Parts: sequence; structure tokens; C-alpha cells
Amino acid sequence: MDEAESGVAQRVAEWRKLVGLTQNQLASKANVSASLVRKVEQGRAPASPAFVAAVARALNTGVADLLGQPFAQRTRMEHRLHATIPPLRRELAAYNVAPDEGVQPRSLDDLAKAVALASHHRHAVNLDALGSELPGLLAELRAQVWSTTGAEQERAYWLLTEAYYAASQAAYKLGYIDLASLAVDRYEWAAERSGDELAVLVGDYQRAGEMIGAADWNGALRLLEQSRARIADQISSNDAPTLAVWGSLHLKSGLASARAGNLATADAHWNEANEAAQRLGADRDDYRLCFGPTNVNIWSVGLAVEAMDGTEAVKRAQRFDIPPQTQRERAGHHWIDVARGFLLHGDLDKATRSLYRAKEISPQQTKYHPMVHETIRTLARARRRTDPVARLAAWAGVQNS
Repeated sequence: MDEAESGVAQRVAEWRKLVGLTQNQLASKANVSASLVRKVEQGRAPASPAFVAAVARALNTGVADLLGQPFAQRTRMEHRLHATIPPLRRELAAYNVAPDEGVQPRSLDDLAKAVALASHHRHAVNLDALGSELPGLLAELRAQVWSTTGAEQERAYWLLTEAYYAASQAAYKLGYIDLASLAVDRYEWAAERSGDELAVLVGDYQRAGEMIGAADWNGALRLLEQSRARIADQISSNDAPTLAVWGSLHLKSGLASARAGNLATADAHWNEANEAAQRLGADRDDYRLCFGPTNVNIWSVGLAVEAMDGTEAVKRAQRFDIPPQTQRERAGHHWIDVARGFLLHGDLDKATRSLYRAKEISPQQTKYHPMVHETIRTLARARRRTDPVARLAAWAGVQNS
């Protein structure tokens, strides 16, 4: 079996044997059950993000190594999409170097419109357009940083934060996890120079996500608590951007708690976020966080899935509908979570239909999402590759499932 096509099950088994651990020993080091290790290696249970992160940490390898990311490029279209990564990597590497003299940046007002368009592409999960625009846009913003001072320079740095956020998400969705992490570093660097305290806290939000992805749940929780403390005395003002950041920090704490297996604590953070969303009363996109009642509802399902409680996830998903104007990035992610919830719940038909719904809403996000691949593999093995699952597998490039 080709390692690039074998899925997490085969890779975990191969890495475990490489370092000389039994299934029981790996389970002990990763703080997961031995039965779960066996089920994942046998393909009878999907490998959750928490499982992959914990096992990668125990095996001293990377999450991307176990997920097989970035996935193989099988078509010219996929090659063109991944070809946007090297120019982005070069620009992220040159972040604090004087730009080439040939870079003639647009005005800050025009660049603000271009950054907003990049964020629109990100929320629409239009990775082709986003990837092709980001390197040049980042170079122009870098030139503005070097050619301005004072308030104008702070604005250029602020625009850089948003562009770096889009860059990290583009890299992450295509499976370049280390490059996405580098973009988070760049975000933090620019935010510290933007004169915007909330932008700095959004950097903490992203940093906590990096820590969660590395199975450092407790470290992420400490960071997020410290971040919220910096604006705790401002919440009573009902300032919308502050509430959005406050609520988002609680949602990220909920994710860390859920992946640590503590749904009760996750829900406590969700309740705090929900209170902030209700005070806002509408969906917003401050700092491109998509915070508001809709996204908080979406997170309620995701937290249950991350805690491996499929029945609770399904119950929560039935309590609300996604408004048609919801960003495709969030709506598509919701249906991926719903599919995972139905799989855990044992309803394979609805899991399959939910994946098709995610594919319809955000095809690129769905195609490259590692949990979609794991869900498809588990469905295929449980259902002996029925036609709908087989078509999904072929479309997503999931082989040998």
C-alpha cells in the first residue's frame, strides 16, 4: 500500500513499529485508550484531530506526517493550486527584508480593498484566487511598511495582519501545516507593530490554535486565559470588536478543552462565547473571526464532535439552521463536523449525505480536509464502498480505503 494513500491507520502503525512501541505502550504515552489505538489502526474508528495530535506527540513526529499532508497532486488543476505555495513561502521568508525596487505598492486605501478581497476569497474558500493574489499583495504591503512612518505605517502593519491571517488559512487548508504556522508568526510580528491591542489578542487566538494542534491543551488554555484577562475590564462597554475577540478566545478555549476530553469545560467556555454573541445580536466579521450567533452555534456542534460525543453533536445540529449568507468557510466546516458526528453516532447514510452537503458548499475545503479523508475511509470500510461513498473517495483522492 502506498504510504501517501494509506491513511492515518497505516501511518500510525508504521510509526509505532518504527520507534518500537506496542499498541498498549503507545496508548499509555499518548494518554488514549489501547482499544482506540487498535480501532484506529484497524480502520474501524476515525482518527480525530485530538488523537492524531496526541499520538504524533508521543511518537515525536509531526501531525502532517501522520495525516499524509499535503496530499498527493493528481491533476493539473491540483498542481496549479499547489504551485501557489512556493511564492507564498518566499514572501513569508522575506517579511522584514527591504522589498525589491521594482515593487511599486498601491495606496493604502487601494491595498485595504485588496486585503478585503483576499479575506473574501478566504471565507469563500476560493484557494486558487487567494493563493495567486497573496504573494504580490504581501510584497506591496511590505513595501508600504518600509516607505511609511507613524500612523500610516501602523495601518500598513494592520493590513499585513489580515493578509497573514488569510495566508495561514490558505496554507493550512492545503495541508502545509508548518507554513501555516510560519504565517501565524508573521501575523504576531505585524500585530505587535499595528498599534491595535485586539489584533495582538487575535494573534494569541491563532497561537493557541497552533498549540492545540500540537496537543498542548493546557498551554493553550493558559495563553487564552491570559489573553482574556487583558480585556476583561472592557467587556461591559459592549464594544462589538472587543466582544467578538472575547467570545472567540472562549471558543478556542472550548476547543482545547474538548480535545482534552472535557466537554463540560468546553461547554462552559461555549456559554461565555454565546453570551457575547447574544449581546452582539448579529453575525459580524471583526478581525475576520466570523463571530456571532451563527458561528457560535456551529462551534457547539464542533465541540461535541471533538469530544467524540456523536449523539450530542447530532442533537445540537438539529437545533438550528445555517443562514444562507453564512461564509462558505464556516458553513462547509459545519457540515464536515455534522458528518463526523453522524459517523460517531452510527448513522452512516446521514454522514455520507452531510459530506456531500459540505462538498456542495465549499468543495476545495472539503476535498483537502484531513477529517473528510478519515471519515470517507471509515465509511468505505463500514459500507464496503457503496456507490455514493466510492464517488466521494474518488473525488477527494482517497485511495485504498
